[in-house]
Formats: sequence, structure tokens, C-alpha cells
Amino acid sequence: MEGEYDVIVLGTGLKECILSGIMSVNEKKVLHMDRNPYYGGESASITPLEELYKHFELQGGPPESMGSGRDWNVDLIPKFLLASGQLALSSGLMGMLEKKQFRKFLTFVSNFNEDEPRSFEGIDLQNTIMREVYKKFNLGQDVIDFTGHALARYHTDDYLDQLCLETIHRIKLYSRSLGQYGQSPYLYPLYGLGELPQGFARLSAIYGGIYMLNVPVDDIIMENGRVVGVKSKGKVARCKQLICDPSYIPNKIRKTGQVIRVICILSHSIRNTNDVKSCQVIIPQNQVNRKSDIYVCMISYTHNVAAQGKYIAIASTTVETAEPEKEIEPALSILEPIDQKFVTISDLYEPTDDGLESQIFCSSSYDATTDFETTCNDIKDIYKRMTGTDFNFEKMRRKNNDVFG
Repeated sequence: MEGEYDVIVLGTGLKECILSGIMSVNEKKVLHMDRNPYYGGESASITPLEELYKHFELQGGPPESMGSGRDWNVDLIPKFLLASGQLALSSGLMGMLEKKQFRKFLTFVSNFNEDEPRSFEGIDLQNTIMREVYKKFNLGQDVIDFTGHALARYHTDDYLDQLCLETIHRIKLYSRSLGQYGQSPYLYPLYGLGELPQGFARLSAIYGGIYMLNVPVDDIIMENGRVVGVKSKGKVARCKQLICDPSYIPNKIRKTGQVIRVICILSHSIRNTNDVKSCQVIIPQNQVNRKSDIYVCMISYTHNVAAQGKYIAIASTTVETAEPEKEIEPALSILEPIDQKFVTISDLYEPTDDGLESQIFCSSSYDATTDFETTCNDIKDIYKRMTGTDFNFEKMRRKNNDVFG
């Protein structure tokens, strides 16, 4: 590992692997290290099933009814990619009048074009908040909850009193993603999310990046307040910049809250979803008297993550009280009967240092949401602080096409 590198990356979580791949594509010399013997870090996929029982320190291991342990790939942190399955919401079916009004609203969003003022339908984009747009189309509270939390993917209702343009763009993005497949705007990789970190690790390796698993990090070496290298087993690898997850710099992070996640193994689909093999359920904060939404991500054997006939549902939410397991009960109640559940309560951290002086760029913890929006925002923010420029997705795509044809 000794040598000179442009960037050293510590931890193989999804964010770190994506940034490692990006930096390698940008012709940076990258060394990527992880103290664990596996990829994924906090966002790993656990296989076989016996390892999941060990991870949660459950005695006895899985029963024979769970099938072969090798058939299981269980994500510790679930995320859907906004692009089969469907998306459900706890608000129930809309009435006929609500459906009619909602259809008018969706038609307005579909036809909306910032370059064509006629498509605004009299809405002043510079002064109209989203609450007033909903009122214009006479949408009820359940429909508003569905639109804001499921389609626009907001985590709170603060957006209602903000200008409407951002929300309209968010709903259009959802509609475009839905149009690609017709059933769901989300994608999920076969064999679990653990394939994504490994995919970006391979991308980095193709461009010359070096990966080392099961390697301890003894020290991060600083000179005059700036990172210059990493020490492991008495050897030093020098660098100009460092990327890491919060666990590698405990003195440069602060706790911002907690999230509870409950992994549930089922022998059935979620009720009232027409026996779909995958779906996402969002329980809006208003409906359970909370400040935060509750999320449920369900996948199944059709995704090669479970034994035949088995399902994995993961419920998550931001902790608001001293009894987090009671907070998650509204989600667990729709999953019954549950064959086995695994509960984890994790602290959420964010860096106290923006990295501009130290050149240490730390990611934030994964929140309770079940899509990649906050993950992508963190990646883009770190990239901009490291390089001073916005990440150009199209440039990276063209470069990869040149390499791979």
C-alpha cells in the first residue's frame, strides 16, 4: 500500500465506492481501503442467511423453513433507484371526485414547461407556494400527502410553504421514471444493493484504482492541519485528499439523530398490494402524528435476494422518542405475520469539517428514506467540495462509452 496517491478512500460503503469510481475515471490515482473483509460497510448485503443471524447475534441460526442460506442476500439499508413492483401509500383509495381532480393536477404537471408560460395555467411561479397550487386543483389532504411524500419524495411538509417550481419538477421526474417501465418509477438490482458498491469498485480498478479489504487503519496523518497520508501496519500511503465514512474520523463528526430499521422475513406479500413481488409503502407523518414519515421497502425471491416463496420487508423511520420500536409499529402491523425480524437502531452522523482546509471529505450516515435522493446529494456535495466543480454525469457516461464501446 505504500506510495503516493491523489486520493485515499476509507470504507467501501456505496457512497465511498461511487466516489472512488468517479475519481478514478477522472484520472486520479486512487487507493481504496476497508477494515472489513467485505464490500458495503454500513450498507452491505449480508449472505448467506446464517451470517445475518450472526450479525444480529441471534442464537441457533435460521430454521430449515427459510430454505438454503445461500439463496439470501439481505440489505442492511434498503434503497430503491428512481428510474419491478409498485408504490403503495397508506392513505387508501381516492374517491371518484378526488381521482378526477388529481388527474387534472397530473395533466397540468405533465404539460408544464418553464419555457411556455401558457402551460403555467395562471400560476405565478415567482410567488406561488405549493399549498396554493394544491388548493387551485381542490386536492384533499390524503391526496396532498400522497403527492408530496410519494411522488415528490419530501420527508416533511415544509415544502408546502415554499415556492412551487421545485415540487413540480420533482413530480415530473417521478412521472418520467414511471414512464420508462409503466409499473414503477423505481429499480432494484438483482442479488441486492451489495452489487452496486462492487460494481463501482470494479470501475475504479479498470481505471487503475487499487482496492484492499481487511486492512486496519492505524492513523490518519496530518501536517499543518491538512491530510497527507494513512498509516496501516506500520506502512504509510501518502495522499492529497481523503474520502471516508464517519467511522474513520470519530473526532470530526457530530450526532444528528437516530434511525430505526427492522428487517422482516415474510412468507407472503404485503396485504392489499395485489400480491406484488416488490413495493414501497410510505406512511406520511400526518397520518401517524409524527414529524417524520415511516418507510417500508419490500422485495422478494424474484430479485434473487431470498429463498423461493420468501419476502424481505425493511421498515425504517427517524427516531423521535425514547421508544423507537413503538414508533415503527404502524409499519410492522401491515407486515404481519412476520417469520423473523431483526431490529437495529443506528446513530446518524455528519461531518463537522467541510474538508476545504483539511482535505478530508467525510460522508454522512444513511437516513431512513428508501430512495437514493439524499445519498446522491451527499455524493454530489462531496465531489463539488473536492474539485470545485459540479459533477458532470454526461461527461462520465461519454468517457465510459469511449472505454467500453
